[in-house]
Amino acid sequence: MAHMNFKRGVLTVAAGLLFASAAHAGGLERGGYNIDLLFDPSDYAAEASATYVNPQRELNNVVDLNPLNGTPGGPSDGVRDTESYWVPRVGIKAGIGEGFDCMADYSQPWGAHSKPGFNWAGANDNAETKVESDNYAATCSYKWAVGPGQLRVIGGVFYQEVGGFKERQVVPAFGTFDGSGRLDLEGTGWGWRTGVAYEIPEYAVRASLVYNSAVDLDDLSGSIDLRDAALPAFIPGVGLVRIPGTKYDVFGNASMPDSLELKVQSGIAPDWVAFGSVKWTDWSQLQVLSFCPRTANPLTPCTSLNLLYRDGWTISGGVGHKFTDKLSGAASITWDRGTSHGFGTQTDTWTFGTGLSYAATENLEFRLAGAVGILTGGSSGPQVYQGQPVGTDVKYDFDDDFFAAVSTSIKIKF
Repeated sequence: MAHMNFKRGVLTVAAGLLFASAAHAGGLERGGYNIDLLFDPSDYAAEASATYVNPQRELNNVVDLNPLNGTPGGPSDGVRDTESYWVPRVGIKAGIGEGFDCMADYSQPWGAHSKPGFNWAGANDNAETKVESDNYAATCSYKWAVGPGQLRVIGGVFYQEVGGFKERQVVPAFGTFDGSGRLDLEGTGWGWRTGVAYEIPEYAVRASLVYNSAVDLDDLSGSIDLRDAALPAFIPGVGLVRIPGTKYDVFGNASMPDSLELKVQSGIAPDWVAFGSVKWTDWSQLQVLSFCPRTANPLTPCTSLNLLYRDGWTISGGVGHKFTDKLSGAASITWDRGTSHGFGTQTDTWTFGTGLSYAATENLEFRLAGAVGILTGGSSGPQVYQGQPVGTDVKYDFDDDFFAAVSTSIKIKF
């Protein structure tokens, strides 16, 4: 196996490639967590990256199961469900004393954006849903010699801000009221990480196991806006009437998932390296999330976000090669087990990626990675959760669909 000096460019392009390949995983995952910069052998390093993802999920055979919500009709085939998005990441790393390394980074680990609009047969289930997040983290490690390599222990904390909204048709249009409703939410929370890694730098060998805790959003709060809906109400002596809706505060809680990831890499021949990873994410804790006002009544009802996720598994593997002293490349394949199982559109995903790394100088490096993938087909319809029906507004099918991603980054080290 070759010395590490022949591997550094290969390993950096491999890291960027896997990030581009995993940017459309299951659940609410966008950028996820990434601490690869912590392992950079330079005393100081700074990195900035941006990944663009364009999923092409379409819904077919849409059936409105609850016409009482006043779905306006519209197409039932070829309904574009997904929106493209960007995933940024910025990090800085410094070596502090003998054996200590620390990293600070900003990322957007979670997100989602679905926008089929109000003019489709399932608008009573979803017109637009968007989730965004901001994550601020600090991670440190200490390493010491053990056997032929070095053992590293890792620890860190992170602070997250999570928010979003959902719009849908809640009642039939009436007069100047379009019948729509909107839920807005935001919350914050803290998390922590711990891990261990073993490295043999001479042969570009590294194995790391890192656990990221859940982030409890106990202060998750927001509002329900029904001012564009005229809600049905029964008034004694009068009968069923329409009363304009209102906007009111709601409260709830949720936890962003914990995860455990194993990464391995090794030189396999001069100027060649193999790498892979396995990650488990506890998405199954997000099932039915209820949000209610302090006092609920027919004019200020509760609502829920129905996710019914199962745990996510992501497995990746690939090889990298150093072509010249300045140019390296890598290729990978990634399988992500979909978190949806009979409800929702997040089925298994297969991703194929490739990337290049160009070392312009000893201190400046550019990376470009791209990926294409298949979103496997399936169907979504009513389910039962804890004895209660869920997803009773609409059912639909979807075929195998396509997505593409491209990632660019720059690294400065000295």
